[in-house]
Amino acid sequence: MAGKAVKSTKDKIMVYLLTPLSWLYGFGTWVRNWLFDNRIFFHEEEYDIPIVGVGNITVGGTGKTPHVEYIVSNLSRNFKVAVLSRGYKRKTKGFVLANSMSTPELIGDEPYQIYRKFGTFAHVAVCENRRKGIEELLRLFPDLDVIVLDDSFQHRWVKPKVSVLLTDYNRPFYKDNLLPLGRLREGKLGVNRADMVVVTKCPDSLMPINFRIVQKELDLMNFQKLFFSRYEYGQLAPVFADEAPYHCSLASLGPNDGVLLLTGIAHPRYFVRHFKTYPFKVKVDHYPDHHDFSRSDIEDISKRFRELAGERKIIVTTEKDAVRLMHNPYFPKALKPFTFYLPVTVKMVNGLDESDFIEELKESLGLSNNSEVPES
Repeated sequence: MAGKAVKSTKDKIMVYLLTPLSWLYGFGTWVRNWLFDNRIFFHEEEYDIPIVGVGNITVGGTGKTPHVEYIVSNLSRNFKVAVLSRGYKRKTKGFVLANSMSTPELIGDEPYQIYRKFGTFAHVAVCENRRKGIEELLRLFPDLDVIVLDDSFQHRWVKPKVSVLLTDYNRPFYKDNLLPLGRLREGKLGVNRADMVVVTKCPDSLMPINFRIVQKELDLMNFQKLFFSRYEYGQLAPVFADEAPYHCSLASLGPNDGVLLLTGIAHPRYFVRHFKTYPFKVKVDHYPDHHDFSRSDIEDISKRFRELAGERKIIVTTEKDAVRLMHNPYFPKALKPFTFYLPVTVKMVNGLDESDFIEELKESLGLSNNSEVPES
């Protein structure tokens, strides 16, 4: 009880210290948004081409990349699509178009992940100045049908035709606080700029009452559409496909086997929770989001893998971490056959109505299914 009391006291002190900073941060973001809304000094650029922006009002962890992939996967079947991201933590500047020579260091881990999956069907580019990025894409590919902006909700210099806001079911923005007290990048009223809201990472089964509770809490305006989604995990895939990977599946591992989960994402809880349903031993090795694994990190990972109990043992990581590991010069050859990633895809969940997310998106973007399927 004493320990809990100490912790509670520390928590209260942190709240007292961080709350005034949160107010100041909130006031700053309110002023910025007010200036954009009233076109004073700041204004949003609109383009003739349909643009869909995907983002959130919290710091990481809502599933932007899987949802961008979901949109690209569906739209690229009938339309010429480009994805534009700022390329967080890349070691380059300006506009860079992804190609076969690209690496996570050159374009960022998330754009690289998208390019590896959809590079034959969609153009992927990065640019910290979204206006310049859009203009360069239109110059290079004047026949584009649609541009998908990744992580663009606070980037108000561009006004997308459709703005998609994501919020985590397990930690929705309406239960959060402004930075640095919480994770909100701006005030909760920012949701009013969204055309479509997707509640992500939902449990496998939700009751109608759960949908209604979320709808009530969000209190969306009439023009805003509400959707729900969850993750579906695929089969293990080797990170190093050329290294004669050890043949293994999660279902084949038993209680005498071990898995070292290696994560470098904002909120790994959802990923880790998936493995708790299996009988094998699980050990988690977590690093910060977008972490660049150093030689020391790799040595620590190797040591923990050696110490992991189990007759059979493997390393499993996320897709985003996999693209960084496969280009890491320090990763030991001996571990490569035993290192896998778990693919993830988005599945929309029927909520309060039966409307289809992609059909609603295409209609809002003004896209017609009569377009020809783009050549790969």
